[in-house]
Amino acid sequence: MTMRSEEQLRRRIKFWIVLFIVGLILSGVTAFPIETQLSIAANHMSWLPTFIHEWIVDVHKGVKEINSSYPFLSYGTDWLAFAHIVIAVAFIGPYRDPTKNIWVIQFGMIACVMVIPLALIAGHIREIPFYWRMIDCSFGIVGIIPLYICYKNIKKLEIIESYNSHV
Repeated sequence: MTMRSEEQLRRRIKFWIVLFIVGLILSGVTAFPIETQLSIAANHMSWLPTFIHEWIVDVHKGVKEINSSYPFLSYGTDWLAFAHIVIAVAFIGPYRDPTKNIWVIQFGMIACVMVIPLALIAGHIREIPFYWRMIDCSFGIVGIIPLYICYKNIKKLEIIESYNSHV
């Protein structure tokens, strides 16, 4: 294996890790201004199918009422946002040394799989419409794609590193 192919593999791994980190951070920070975002969606997304728009309007109404009477409950979404950012920081490890920190990629893949039963079970208990639970499940499905690509490339990198250490 050439040094160039090893470097290309490392660049590819880093690209997908950065993409995943950015996705985690963006999905986290969007939890902070949830009432504002829901207001915008409720007021400007009437072009959506009626059942989706009505759900967004209903969720906005609920969040607005809760925030005006019990603002401390939104502290939970603040912690959700924080958790996304903290988890994103963990992916700096495989960015710096992919083979040594492949376990972080595996952890992320497991977490992505776990999104699906959580969305289906907790969503049902919390009376979240089925189509919205499917949207939530899609985060796990979309998230696992860059991680799986990283995992496969890290496994290839392990082979190259093993070969290079014996030469």
